Amino acid sequence: MSEEPQASTTLRTLDGKPIKLFGKWSLEEVEVRDPGLRRYISLKPVYVPHTEGRHAKWSFGKSKVPIVERLINNLMRPGRNAGKKMLATNIVKRAFEIIELRTGKNPVQVLVWAIENASPREETTRIVYGGILYHVSVDVSPQRRIDLALRFLADGARQCAFANPKSIEECLADEIIAAAYGDTASYAIRKKEEIERIAYAAR
Repeated sequence: MSEEPQASTTLRTLDGKPIKLFGKWSLEEVEVRDPGLRRYISLKPVYVPHTEGRHAKWSFGKSKVPIVERLINNLMRPGRNAGKKMLATNIVKRAFEIIELRTGKNPVQVLVWAIENASPREETTRIVYGGILYHVSVDVSPQRRIDLALRFLADGARQCAFANPKSIEECLADEIIAAAYGDTASYAIRKKEEIERIAYAAR
């Protein structure tokens, strides 16, 4: 009895070409160096990162959402851009074009590096014992590490663009590049170091 042929893991278009993000960037060559985050950063090939909330059925569904879409979703809050997904998608697309021009690298790979560098490994939680409140250092779960890194990147871009002639696209590109290379000019890197410093003091 002959074995069934293995299904290809690479998603392709009808003409046999691999699917690229926005028709420009391949996600097949993107590598996640941090083994703790590998399962939680989805690099499934998509043309437009828009899953329409299908992940909401599962408790850990966020890890199945393409990482670029999770960045887009973070740019849609708070209130000012709430619900404007097409606007947020275009911001990320133009920011990626700027990143490619400045670094010469795949912008999705640069984003993954930024998330790895900006995700805190340790933070504090509050414990009440005998009526007294203590701050105790705890490890951060991989899912929360990515959540915090994406939030810091989006917040850094938003703060940079506020009351500034620089566009949000340029600010987001600057923030991602700085975080990817561990530059302390990055808001995300500074926030990560602050959280880890407080956690170290609470050990």
